Amino acid sequence: MSGAAFAESSLFKSRWVDILGRFLALVVVFVFFAVLVEGGKFYTLRNLENILRQSAVYATAGLGMTLVIIAAGIDLSVGSMIALSVITVAATLNWGGATGAATVASADAHYFVYQHPALASIMAVAAGVGAATLAGLANGCLIVGLRLMPFIVTLGTMGVIRGLAKGMANERDIYPPESTWIGSLMDPTLTSKTSSGWLLPTGVWILIGGVLVTSFLLRYTRLGRHIFAVGSNEETARLCGVRVGLTKLIVYTLCGFFCGVAGLMQFSYIGGVGQPTTALTYELFVIAAVIIGGASFTGGEGSVLGTLIGALTITVLYTGGQQMGWPKWVQEMVIGGIIIAAVALDRVRHRQST
Repeated sequence: MSGAAFAESSLFKSRWVDILGRFLALVVVFVFFAVLVEGGKFYTLRNLENILRQSAVYATAGLGMTLVIIAAGIDLSVGSMIALSVITVAATLNWGGATGAATVASADAHYFVYQHPALASIMAVAAGVGAATLAGLANGCLIVGLRLMPFIVTLGTMGVIRGLAKGMANERDIYPPESTWIGSLMDPTLTSKTSSGWLLPTGVWILIGGVLVTSFLLRYTRLGRHIFAVGSNEETARLCGVRVGLTKLIVYTLCGFFCGVAGLMQFSYIGGVGQPTTALTYELFVIAAVIIGGASFTGGEGSVLGTLIGALTITVLYTGGQQMGWPKWVQEMVIGGIIIAAVALDRVRHRQST
């Protein structure tokens, strides 16, 4: 075996060893709550399915965040983009009526969803995902066009996009007059009395499809190689002919797209209601999932499988903390501390490698 092949083999093995270590950490956290939560409530089938459903939202948005962080960027507006998607879906399904709880009792025949239920659902999906994708594109244009720091840009757009979602909803929840298949994307399947024939919720299957596509993109496409190159060393990538600006633009647009898909899942998860305040602090959970999964804020590192493990870890921590009666501020402190610990370990690992 040549020296280059040996080095590549060693790197491959070390990557999987790293993933295995993170998976074992997830197992330890799960066992911790399984032992301490009274009555075995933590490992019931219903609770396990709830963990899977909630983590699917974080993981789907995390796919886009993984691309961003590999490219040495950051996006603090992911929670706002999810909320924008949720509100856009609800507003589209509510087309022809008014916002507010009173619309539940209204049977106004002018609602478009009554006249064309299938078309209204397709339009709602396209509008929700499209709105978040455009928001992601706007982030990319501001970062690339104005040459501003991603942290500053997305910190600002976090408020702008959230404000837009609230304005679209008139700062009230939107109740679509008719239930559609969008509202059932995250319905339980394992614990449901009426089996749909699917082993997992539809939203989880969508996540699995996104995982396969994103993994293929990063590993086997030119764009994937360019994303890693930009994150590793932007100037070197530019000298090698990589279109750095275009790569960043695509990355932030894809992040918006995945947040739009996560918004569809969130819409279903909260009961098919458009809540402008939904997905608050989700940016914390999504970033934590990606960093716990092995991505580095310095760029050039990250994996889709690691992000999935990170999303499950965050959801297990959050759910276990709730069932143990931890105050919300304690849960937020724990998650924040884990982010700091993950970044510190990443720094130590980099120093050892150099």
